[in-house]
Amino acid sequence: MPSLLPRRALRPAVLFTGAALIVSLAACGPSGESSTTPTPSATATAATVEAGVLGVRDPWVKAADEGMTAAFATFVNDSDTDVTITGAATDLSPMELHEMAMADGKMVMRAKQGGVVIKAKSEYKLEPGGDHLMLMDLAKPVRAGDELSFTLTFADGRSQTFRAVVKPFTGAQESYAPGHGEPMPDMPTSHSPAP
Repeated sequence: MPSLLPRRALRPAVLFTGAALIVSLAACGPSGESSTTPTPSATATAATVEAGVLGVRDPWVKAADEGMTAAFATFVNDSDTDVTITGAATDLSPMELHEMAMADGKMVMRAKQGGVVIKAKSEYKLEPGGDHLMLMDLAKPVRAGDELSFTLTFADGRSQTFRAVVKPFTGAQESYAPGHGEPMPDMPTSHSPAP
């Protein structure tokens, strides 16, 4: 039967090493100030970005060869105050914050006046057939698997950068084409009310 003495002697050493690692990692974190842009390690994955003003979950862009397309994500506001996104930018094209809304009994796509408000301690979903970040006049095609960088600007002057992966998608059959303020052909008229 093997002796338990070496195993017992290792336990305090392992616990001490683990505690030292936790303390050293905590020392690398922010010192009470909120970071306005994620660190490079936070942007390494397009699936989730948690640093910055908002948490950004599942960011993605609809693949397109030319013209217009849109970006989607779920924004998470863990703070005690509302956060308002007033703009978005990418090097690939001009951008606008857009919504799908009923106008004269028809579904239309239009700029979202006043920006996107994410209430305190809540989430806000940008999704096909609903609110989205509109990429207009693409400088080049966006292909499935590409990653794009976006910068959000907020009403209080802060900004935050995140990355999103490009995916093929035909789900909501939305058309991002010139005349985007016009009624959408073949667009379902059911929608969820704006928060």
